[in-house]
Amino acid sequence: MKADELRQKYLDYFQSMGHVAIASAPLIPEHDPTVLFTTAGMQPLVAFFLDNKHPLGERITNFQKCIRTGDIDEVGDTTHHTFFEMMGYWSLGDYFKKEAIEMTFEFLTAVLKLPLSHLAFTCFSGDENAPKDEDAAQAWLDLGVPEERIAFLGKDDNWWGPAGESGPCGPSTEIYYWSSVEEPPQQFDPEDGRWVEIGNDVLIEYEKTKEGKFKPLKKKSIDFGGGFERTLAVMNGLNDNYMTELFLPLIKKIEKITKQKYVGNEKSFRVIADHVKASVFILGDERGAVPSNVDQGYILRRFIRRAIRHLRSLGVAIEKIDLTPFVKIVVDIYGEDYTLLLEKKEFIVEELKKEQEQFKRTLEKGLNQFKKMSSGKKIDGKDAFLLFQSYGFPIEMTEELAAEKKITVDKVGFNVEYEKHQELSRVGAEKKFKGGLSDASEETTKLHTATHLLNEALRRVLKENIAQRGSNITAERLRFDFNFERKLTAEELAAIEKEVNDVIAAGMEVIKEEMELKKALKSGAHGEFGTKYPEKVSVYSVGDYSKEICMGPHVGNTSVLGAFKIKKESSSSAGVRRIKAILE
Repeated sequence: MKADELRQKYLDYFQSMGHVAIASAPLIPEHDPTVLFTTAGMQPLVAFFLDNKHPLGERITNFQKCIRTGDIDEVGDTTHHTFFEMMGYWSLGDYFKKEAIEMTFEFLTAVLKLPLSHLAFTCFSGDENAPKDEDAAQAWLDLGVPEERIAFLGKDDNWWGPAGESGPCGPSTEIYYWSSVEEPPQQFDPEDGRWVEIGNDVLIEYEKTKEGKFKPLKKKSIDFGGGFERTLAVMNGLNDNYMTELFLPLIKKIEKITKQKYVGNEKSFRVIADHVKASVFILGDERGAVPSNVDQGYILRRFIRRAIRHLRSLGVAIEKIDLTPFVKIVVDIYGEDYTLLLEKKEFIVEELKKEQEQFKRTLEKGLNQFKKMSSGKKIDGKDAFLLFQSYGFPIEMTEELAAEKKITVDKVGFNVEYEKHQELSRVGAEKKFKGGLSDASEETTKLHTATHLLNEALRRVLKENIAQRGSNITAERLRFDFNFERKLTAEELAAIEKEVNDVIAAGMEVIKEEMELKKALKSGAHGEFGTKYPEKVSVYSVGDYSKEICMGPHVGNTSVLGAFKIKKESSSSAGVRRIKAILE
């Protein structure tokens, strides 16, 4: 089965079941500091699992582009990726467990014609917060699934959420497919790696409160997520995702560049193919980041440099390494479904060129540092880690260089330093990305409305065609990116601040309307640059001052916002400025 055929079959089936297809949200989430990237199809829809109504109704479906950095160390096996597409469908307070499981089962067995003999399922085993999910298990049994093909697992495996510290969450039921050519065993063992998870239904029936309690939701919802790459491999009888048409052209190009074969070098080939694809999609996103030492830019830099290191390990001379030919391949694979990649192709190539040239220079400095370290008989763990952290040397490269000089590397010591670094990174990330708009707290809601006022104030004060290029909101501050070529003057910043505070003082009412996209745009509603909106949207108006297409949530009146204060104005990237502001 071709990728396009699977894509169409999925959307056709769920649209036939009353779901409205929506476009993929950007990879870099708006207003959500809980994560650096969109990690699942449901993430942009979190607000609709509570009381908000989606303008397109209660049944939604799509293909969502996702990035998960938690899987970066897993890349190298047959099924894990940092960039992937998630097939999703959602019931936002409409049907629940039984109906969702029936639809998932029908799609897999009747539409895709996967044999029941090769399927298995997991359900939540229960704990002190929620009972064992007998209802989900019974729904599978009623469809003819043998009891021995259902396993009950705990919260680590069969529970989702919440996205932040609090919010909607619930048990999940996962679908596994037997990927081996051998006959599947009657008894399902989730620990057997030949069973590959291809999707799951999250059964959102609880809300975790800020106090850590789990209370039942009045509005129960469904969130299905299916791995596109894994399902395509299954449909084609492959037990290696990298042999599907979504990766094979990249694999063949790597073979040509390195003059090496995929078989025997699978890990490096997979890392290069995966990381190049992820890099192209980040650079080609609606809110695309560029390589840097912070946030999304840091992850992008890590992907690019890791791909370069693996090409080096396959024998390509550093001066000959060039990732830019891979851009055309990724665009050829995905350009029809994600047209922005075509529009941003030149930008993607230029940014890749800049980053790889910079890293080549870093590598040379690292080699000079290695020469200094290798005067003795051993490179200790701290020095090996310095080469890794400061110069991008993987431990394998350090070991290879050491072997040439007939000296050893303290790999145990390196691992100790690496683990310390990982723990510090995890702690830092947890501190940095707590909260988020998904919690819809009073503070983030106020700052969200203030962002709308800032957006309009920029247009009125600067008298230019200002468009939003991204935003990020925590409970403490807002961050807003917009197109502008120069640094704002102190007078301009003071005027913008005054403009926002005047609107707050005026006590303007905030009204939400749902309307057709064409009507919204005709009425003067502003949207974010590059974002693809559905045919029907929510529009928030602040009195007669501003009107924006937005998912919300917002305050009811500007009078509750307090005093608006700009803390910093700086450059975000070429032609894009960034303002950080607070409410006092």
